[in-house]
Amino acid sequence: MNLRVLLLLSLFFSLFQEASSQSRTILELSDGWKFQKGKSENAFQKDFNDSRWETVSVPHDWAIYGPFDKEIDKQEIAIEQNGEKVATEKTGRTGALPYIGEAWYRKDFKLPQLDGNKKVLIVFEGAMSQPQVYINSEKAGSWNYGYSYFYFDITDYVSADKENNLAVQLSNVGESSRWYPGAGLYRKVRIIVKNKENFNQWGTFITTPFISSEMAKVNIKAKVSGENLKLKTKILDADGNEVASGEASTLFGNEFEQNIAVDNPNLWSPETPYLYTAVSQLYSGNELKDEKQTRFGIREVKYEAGKGFSLNGKVRKFKGVCLHHDLGPLGTAVNKTALRRQLRILKDMGADAVRSAHNMPSMEQLELCDEMGLMFIAESFDEWAKPKVKNGYNRFFETDAEKDVVNLVRATRNHPSIVMWSSGNEVPDQWGSEGVKRAKWLQDIFHREDPTRPVTVGMDQVQNTMESGFGALLDIPGLNYRLHLYEEAYEKFPQGFILGSETASTVSSRGIYKFPVEKAAMKQYDDRQSSSYDMEYCSWSNLPDDDFVLQDDKDWVIGEFVWTGFDYLGEPTPYDGMWPSRSSYFGINDLAGLPKDRFYLYRSRWNTEDETLHILPHWNWKGREGETTPVFVYTSYDSAELFLNGKSLGVQKKNDSTPQNRYRLMWMDVKYEPGTLKVIAFDKDGNPAAEKEMKTSGAPHQLVLDADRTTIKANGKDLSFVTVSVVDKNGIPCPTATNQLKFDVKGKGKFRAVCNGDATSLEPFHLPTMKLFSGKLVVIVQSSSEAGKIELSVKGKGLKSAEIVLKSVSEDE
Repeated sequence: MNLRVLLLLSLFFSLFQEASSQSRTILELSDGWKFQKGKSENAFQKDFNDSRWETVSVPHDWAIYGPFDKEIDKQEIAIEQNGEKVATEKTGRTGALPYIGEAWYRKDFKLPQLDGNKKVLIVFEGAMSQPQVYINSEKAGSWNYGYSYFYFDITDYVSADKENNLAVQLSNVGESSRWYPGAGLYRKVRIIVKNKENFNQWGTFITTPFISSEMAKVNIKAKVSGENLKLKTKILDADGNEVASGEASTLFGNEFEQNIAVDNPNLWSPETPYLYTAVSQLYSGNELKDEKQTRFGIREVKYEAGKGFSLNGKVRKFKGVCLHHDLGPLGTAVNKTALRRQLRILKDMGADAVRSAHNMPSMEQLELCDEMGLMFIAESFDEWAKPKVKNGYNRFFETDAEKDVVNLVRATRNHPSIVMWSSGNEVPDQWGSEGVKRAKWLQDIFHREDPTRPVTVGMDQVQNTMESGFGALLDIPGLNYRLHLYEEAYEKFPQGFILGSETASTVSSRGIYKFPVEKAAMKQYDDRQSSSYDMEYCSWSNLPDDDFVLQDDKDWVIGEFVWTGFDYLGEPTPYDGMWPSRSSYFGINDLAGLPKDRFYLYRSRWNTEDETLHILPHWNWKGREGETTPVFVYTSYDSAELFLNGKSLGVQKKNDSTPQNRYRLMWMDVKYEPGTLKVIAFDKDGNPAAEKEMKTSGAPHQLVLDADRTTIKANGKDLSFVTVSVVDKNGIPCPTATNQLKFDVKGKGKFRAVCNGDATSLEPFHLPTMKLFSGKLVVIVQSSSEAGKIELSVKGKGLKSAEIVLKSVSEDE
């Protein structure tokens, strides 16, 4: 198969969810951890006294609690990928949060009855960083890469007849990241107890070499430990009905292989994310030795020269976003509810794909993408052997890259959402022959571990990669920005298509507008904000509309991944050196998850099912009376008429005169006067189809609360995100309000965090007070383990307070 020209990925992908059974037990180590920041020479010892340490739950990010500090990880550096030649002081680049330093986690645990036939593994899904793992005072292993999944066999270190102790030492150094990396055991830690005759960890790989509307041929390869074994597999549909089964008794080395036919398969896609379940059982004679359940989807993916990308036989283009791994005010500690909220917002925008920038994704994120229907590029590294930051992954590349890639692929290759691997992002190794060799070496590892998916690299040094052969050897040539080189790259690269692996990098602050309205690169203002007219970008980047033109007009451009879906902590371009900026301005949604105006620009093009009609800016401009205040409308309709206080300001139609006129409706000469803006959109026949109004508000008067979910699970982890806004006496939103608010939670839940989306705010997320930013903020309420009523009350000086009642219910309700 020629991967450069045609890549056929007919896969029966799976989500590995091991369920406890009589043959294996899985212990998730979540509650009751002891934590201490700082050095501790004897903390690895089992009998160490940690009674005065803080008690925490894992996943845990120790740095998110702050405080923000300008001096933390202050870097004197020239950011080469931004085109900088002279080193300058960079503050807030890694979020200005205290991630640097050493810390310890300790946890006591008991195991079920062990006998001589048991095997015990400990699995870490992410530990930031360089974990040293001790079991009962003995070192069980270590790892370097903070984003990698890894496991150790701890059978020889544990005991069943007494309590065991786990101690983990973590160490983070400065100048090791370009964004906020977080700190701690920020993903799950599990212990797996199974028989010595078992399915190997991450040893199962399921593909379909043939798919038709009548039948999918399912190929299952399962690596096992033990001899004289038999594998039985049954496949269940989404309703739990058995639709196919198979049995194998011949081992090839240590691997079983099965071929099972599924009749009339339901195919997985973003529109119909259908998932089956495979139940696999390992027998020795008639004795069940191991069992696992595997959710999976069936779908066919192709990348073809002259045709582009297709899913299940239908040509389409990626409508994707890049996401960093932090969850805003929650930090990097993974939370499935918070991830689900992000993906739900993206799906409403019309997005159908995610790129994990620039590291291994969490298992929870992949599970949700499988369930909700989002395609995925799973990325591995931001650095290879050549550094971007002094203490980055370059320290470990030569010794660790292969095992990190192997673990990424084996742990996640059965997810139907993953349609492509990425071996790197804007790596300095794009220059020179050594970089070409490294690109090939990594791609070969991906192909060896998974011959069904292509590999890309996000390339920013495109001119060089055209000359060196770097881009030509990749399965998928990914271009980060460099729109002016798309045509040349398409002509020179042999693959026959181009992926916009990273696009736009437009910057904006929610609800903030600057005048005059004009296109500008690296524009800076005294308030450290960027204009939400969506006309400002970076020295290396562009506006969304510029990408839209290529996506719509060039069949050989197979889609884009916008930088970024949500704001993230760190990398506050264009204010990298201007305190107190400490988080990004790139997001389509802000750090609190509230949509910026740009959300509606993308939605108007991407969401083809629902109507979009959005007006900007807000209409509270005291002091600008009579001054030019342009009005933009982002809409799925092609034309609209604008009215100010009942007077028509004319009809605008989308046209091809500029990229902005093609995708936006713009009234550039509006003179501000308070009152009511109204827009009426017209359908293709010129008939009124939708309308929207925006009114000038009076003084802030009353708080309004709106929860994304009013019923949550009583599991101690579930969350409700409550948007807090303020209105005047007539109920009109106050878009410029900055009132200081206080929050109180009573009942069967607790206040978890708060965020207003202001990239310059130094208020801590975990304290129950914060200012509104552009009239809004989001309070996060967390359930307890008891079901019942949860009450959130919000107060602000001079404002009518508000309260909302949430309900937490048991997991089985």
